[in-house]
Amino acid sequence: MRIVGGRNRGRNITAPSGKTTRPTSDQARESIFNILKSAPWAPAMDGATVIDIFAGSGALGLEALSRGAEFCLFVETEPKARAAIRENTTTMGLGGVTRLHRRDATKLRIEPNNLRGPFTHIFLDPPYNKKLARPVLRKLGEQGLIADGAVIIYEMGKDEEPNLRGYEIHDTRKWGAAKVVFMGLAGN
Repeated sequence: MRIVGGRNRGRNITAPSGKTTRPTSDQARESIFNILKSAPWAPAMDGATVIDIFAGSGALGLEALSRGAEFCLFVETEPKARAAIRENTTTMGLGGVTRLHRRDATKLRIEPNNLRGPFTHIFLDPPYNKKLARPVLRKLGEQGLIADGAVIIYEMGKDEEPNLRGYEIHDTRKWGAAKVVFMGLAGN
């Protein structure tokens, strides 16, 4: 796995060993960021504040930082994945523009000293078929962490449906076993 665009293009991404994470492929990541770059409903990546929830290796947040995001908060509970994120942010010199939370994303509470939100780009890649998106997005909303005009990039199994009231779907794409839904708050 590697960074596919921006200032860190070509840099390797360390992924956690084992089967506890499903890294988003280079091809899917490149397509996601190409869509975000050209979509009229997506905020600019330059200066963006990003949260990468169920981050795994942190590939989506790292890609966003490489492409101009100002800050990324990684949320991950799995120890090997957190170690990979730490290694990736250190080797890429991103320690000053990242934070790593070891919290259950459905109970996420972001302390003010760790806050760089509200977030303009929310990457949400929960375990497939677990219906975790709704409680996670509810927690973000309760804390005012979803910026006006924010885009939510929600990866799920290709046969799943988002079924989230209050959100407007902008685009949907499939890559292999994954479906990525681009959405925002309804009426935003």
